[in-house]
Amino acid sequence: MLLVFIGTRSCEHKFEVLDDFGVVPAFEFTDASGVKRSSKEFEGELVLINTLQSSCPDSCSVLMWHLNQTIYQHVWKNKTKKTKKIRMISFLIDDQGNPVEDLSVINDAVRDLAENYDPSIWILATGDVKSIYNLKNNGVTLTNEGLKFQELMLLLDKQSHLRMVLSGNVEGQIRRMKQSMALLQKQYDKQAAK
Repeated sequence: MLLVFIGTRSCEHKFEVLDDFGVVPAFEFTDASGVKRSSKEFEGELVLINTLQSSCPDSCSVLMWHLNQTIYQHVWKNKTKKTKKIRMISFLIDDQGNPVEDLSVINDAVRDLAENYDPSIWILATGDVKSIYNLKNNGVTLTNEGLKFQELMLLLDKQSHLRMVLSGNVEGQIRRMKQSMALLQKQYDKQAAK
């Protein structure tokens, strides 16, 4: 069933456009500094959403080291390029997918792990992440039993449309997400060049 949501793209990107799975409903969250924020803030930007599990933040939901090395470090190096504006939002959850309010432990872990950590790029959050993952396509939602939504990374385009869903618990899928982000950015670059 998960394949309904996962785009089928090869590493060569033979397809020019990622599938569009529809609009992600507006959402709100609180960041690690205690500031209440909303999805409206990210209009016009690419957004990668994932979860980190409080009981084992490095590997239970996503492979945090690989997320850092493969995606965050690339995003950080390209942060000054206006057309490359990408944000990452990681929601801290318990093993049932419920929000964890205290972000201090994960905040310290990410700061220790990520060289050049910038909380304006990689945002740590608490909030109702299930409402974001409660997306329906072909009669299936990402929060269905057995899909382990906690392991999924979501790529949102500049209009808050879901464009890619991949597992964050598989190194190759994290690399593929980086490629999907680049493919989507190329689409915007082509549009801007017209």
